[in-house]
Amino acid sequence: MMDAHITIKYPLATEKSIRLMESENKLVFVVDRKATKQDIKKAIQELFKAKVTAVNTLNSVRGEKLAYITLAKETPAIDIATTLGIM
Repeated sequence: MMDAHITIKYPLATEKSIRLMESENKLVFVVDRKATKQDIKKAIQELFKAKVTAVNTLNSVRGEKLAYITLAKETPAIDIATTLGIM
């Protein structure tokens, strides 16, 4: 397993990611290219003490790997986004 700070690079604050945060309780992060879904899930749970329901990944055209993290209902994505300074 990779270190949590190496796995998760930075949060993405685009219009789409903010819409997903509000409507589907999802956060979007740029992650390390070699990180697996399990690595990403463990890193998010470790860094933010949040319960992760699902992780979907996408290799973007720009060469970045994006992780769409769905959080449990008990953990609002907006609360985490506020601590990160996105909202």
